[in-house]
This record gives sequence, C-alpha cells and structure tokens, in this order.
Amino acid sequence: MSKSLRLSEKWFRRGLWLVALVFASFLIGLGGTIVGDLPKVETPLRVDDFLDQPAAEKLRAQVKEARQAEQDAQTALEQAQLQRSKVRSEVQAERESFNNWLSTRSATQRADQDPEVLARTHALDVLKLVERKTQQAVEAQQQAALDARQAAAARQEELHQMEADGYVKLEAERRKVELRVFLYRLALTLPLLAIAGWLFVKKRKGTYWPFVWGFIFFALFAFFVELVPYLPSYGGYVRYVVGIAITAVVGRYAIQALNRYLERQKLAETLPDQERRKELGYDVALARLAKSVCPGCERPVDLKNEKIDFCPHCGIGLFDHCGACTTRKSAFARFCHACGTASQPAAAAAAAQPTPGTPASTPSATPPATGA
Repeated sequence: MSKSLRLSEKWFRRGLWLVALVFASFLIGLGGTIVGDLPKVETPLRVDDFLDQPAAEKLRAQVKEARQAEQDAQTALEQAQLQRSKVRSEVQAERESFNNWLSTRSATQRADQDPEVLARTHALDVLKLVERKTQQAVEAQQQAALDARQAAAARQEELHQMEADGYVKLEAERRKVELRVFLYRLALTLPLLAIAGWLFVKKRKGTYWPFVWGFIFFALFAFFVELVPYLPSYGGYVRYVVGIAITAVVGRYAIQALNRYLERQKLAETLPDQERRKELGYDVALARLAKSVCPGCERPVDLKNEKIDFCPHCGIGLFDHCGACTTRKSAFARFCHACGTASQPAAAAAAAQPTPGTPASTPSATPPATGA
C-alpha cells in the first residue's frame, strides 16, 4: 500500500507508527511495574510460620546448649591432654634418671644408698599416680565431649525433622501464593486483552489508530511476557491445556475469518463490474496492483501482458482506454497518465458535486461507462 501513498503521507504514517511504539513502551513499563509489585500483596513466607514455635525454640536452645557444652568439653580436653603430656614427660625424665642412678649403684654396691633407692622409687610412684590421674581427666573430658556431641546431634536431628515437615507445608503454601498472584495477573491481563481485541476489530483503522495499536502491542506484551511465564505448571498439564485452549480459540477465529472472507469474495465476484469498483478503495486497489494481484479477487495476474485487460479469474476490468487520447491505462486510475484527463467515473463524480453558490445539478440519466 505504501507505493500508492504520497511521500509526505508515508512519513506521517511512519511517525504515527513511532508514536504507537512509544505509547506502547510507556504502557509496557507501567504494566511491568504493576505486575512486578503484585507479589508484594502477599505476606512473605518463612519455614518458621509452619513450625510449632515453642517446640522449635526449645530444640534450638537445646542444640545451642549442647554445642556450647561440646565446645567447653573440647577446651577442657585440650587442657587435660596438655597436662598429661607434661606429666608423662616428667615421668619419663624421672625414670631415665632413676635407671641411670641404679646403674651407678650396681657398680659401686654401696649399702648406704638403699634409703635413697626407696626415696627415688617413691617419687617415681607418685609421678605415675599423677600420670594416671591426668589420663583419667583426659578420658573424662573425652566422654563429656562425646556426650555433648551426641546430644547436639540428637537435638539437631529432631529439629531437622521438624523443619522438613515445615518445608513441605511451606512449599504447599507457596504454590497457593503463586496461584493467587497468577490470578491477580490474570485479572489484570485478561481485560486488557479483551479491550485490545475489541479495539483491533472496531478501531484499528480509526483516526486514533496509533494509540489503538500501541495499546494492542501493550496488551500482547502483558499477556505473553508478563503472564505466560508465570503460568502454573503442575507437571506441565496446566500450560499444555492453556496452550491447547488458546490455539483452539485462535484457530477457530482464523477459520471463521477465512470462511467469511471467502463468502465475501464469492458474493463480490457476482456483483457488476462498476459496483465492485465502488466497493474497492482507491489505495487498496493500487496496493494490490503493485503486488501483481487482481484488486477484486486477489489472485495473481500478469499485469505486464498488454493483452490482458480483464482478470481471468473474476472478470473485473483491470485496464481501459482514456476517452480523450485512447491511451491504455489502469482502470482504477483517476486520471490518464498520458494526457491527465479524468477517467469517466472520476468525471461523473466531479460533475455530481454542486458548485458553491449554485444548486446541485441533477445526475445524468446516462450510466457511466465501464472500463473496456
């Protein structure tokens, strides 16, 4: 159709399409902000909301106490092990000293040294007793640390089981919240889509068509981008069912539109040639001719063949001859391209227009000649 438009009209239309896109972008931004804020309507969920709070707090306190007891026992164990190592070193040193002294005594065989043997033996026994006590302290701290660790593990396991049940309830509630948020989006999007459908059917060719198309783009974006990605899945059943339903609705509309179009075409092809020309818009006819199709039935026609003056499919006149210079011209042209004379239908329409200041003339009884 752009080939039949004036140059300025082309640029105006491009500017209006730009207006439509800018208008749609602002609407999309506003809609995206609203849709993005819809989840804030619902209260954020936590796992603690689905637990027995007193029991959970008690278990957490027990776990904390057991962890602290384990840490204290581990610290005491490290101290006890250090003391045991120290005493063991002293015992080892005393034993080596005693063994060396015994070797010396055996060499001298001095009887006056017997009391010293008893004293050294007693000191060594005392150190061994201290070593056994430090070993017992280490073992006690090891047992305390083990008991605290096992108690913490038992309480932690109980808490994990309680939280696992809470997570199951949390996920179930989250699915409900997601469904509610989706219904909010659906309640916002469906009216927009319905309005866009009505505007497409009734107003897309009206005076304010840029705003109509901008709103249509916005509604489509809101549906396919802001709604469809948030469609609940439930294993894919919901999405597939919705996809089937949308496809069925769109397919039904397309089939009905095609049947209506074919019926209109069949009816139009039975009308007289001149009446069919009146039904066709000037720009529409030129746009179809530019695509090498018949303006009446939209079937392909070899327009470069100078022997073809009528459509071989529907019979509508495609070319005629100028009444002034007999030049072969398009039957839909308003003026002859060779001499500029108005075509017969255009001249008849101009004659039917009343001159300013004079009464309207009576149309001629002679019917206008059809293109031959």
